[in-house]
Amino acid sequence: MANKVLVLYAHPSQNRSEVNQPLFEAARRIEGVTCVDLYAEYPTYHINIEREQQRLLRHDVIVFLFPLYWYSTPSILKEWQDLVLEYGFAYGKEGTALRGKLFFCALSTGGEEHAYKREGFNHFTVSELLQPLEQTANLTGMIYLPPMVLFGARTAVEDQRLAEHVARWERLLKAFVSEQVDITAARQEILMNPLAELLTKELGERS
Repeated sequence: MANKVLVLYAHPSQNRSEVNQPLFEAARRIEGVTCVDLYAEYPTYHINIEREQQRLLRHDVIVFLFPLYWYSTPSILKEWQDLVLEYGFAYGKEGTALRGKLFFCALSTGGEEHAYKREGFNHFTVSELLQPLEQTANLTGMIYLPPMVLFGARTAVEDQRLAEHVARWERLLKAFVSEQVDITAARQEILMNPLAELLTKELGERS
């Protein structure tokens, strides 16, 4: 029995996106993955709450795909959370619709990995900056998994790191669809990157 994966994509400047747009396009080609471009669907931010809640109900794995903006998500993704994750649906005594679903973020940062450390330029790790999303998962009963991160996104193309990252992303999504991700092992990681790398090698050997 396959998982159904929902990728919610948020990038306000897609014409300038060298990383997230290719990741979104790659996800669209994978069977079992539903991809939603939030800025394209809701250019005026008038989010269809019922439609979005039904999408959540139909999927087993929820993924937020976005560039890190001012240490948080782009604004439409925050609006989506505020409106869609309603009391009585996502949390509260009767709000159990998301319980048991898997959730993780796939994001890019402009800064290099060393900048996201206590002694680094940004003083916080990516995991620490994403704690509000982790707590959202906790409150809604979803299983929070570590993020998949492409650091130093500004130079990923010229450094020839993008193709490899996209390949790992594709393998990871396919593994979620086919239920080949070891959830217990994934939850012990700080980032999804090592697990995605391992899956890429394992699945590549099988193909």
